[in-house]
Amino acid sequence: MELPEIIEAAGRYMDVAGVAVMVIGAVVSLPLALRGFQPRKPPEGAEPLSVYRSYRQLLGRSILLGLELLVAADIIRTVAVAPTYESVGVLAIIVLIRTFLSFSLELEITGRWPWQKEPDGGASAALPAGRRTL
Repeated sequence: MELPEIIEAAGRYMDVAGVAVMVIGAVVSLPLALRGFQPRKPPEGAEPLSVYRSYRQLLGRSILLGLELLVAADIIRTVAVAPTYESVGVLAIIVLIRTFLSFSLELEITGRWPWQKEPDGGASAALPAGRRTL
């Protein structure tokens, strides 16, 4: 087996791992949310997350991890094969889209952008009253 074939196979395995993480995360998140699992410690005085919010946070985290694996697989495959301007351009578009999705999911899960520090009063202190159950 040649090196490009090995790297291509590694990229395929990373794709499978990314999809598996998302599917397994979706399946495992539901019973955890139903049991009342809280993905993060709520600040003092805050209400615990509802089953729906808990499931969304758990599912969002598994999707984020799966997206990271899929981006890694795309990078591996693009670098393994002789990169052309077209393949690098397609990779750049894919990474941009997945990065946007990751940032959007992070904002939905935590209520802040990835580069923002957590407020001193806890994660929900800066959120409007209707969004404090994140």
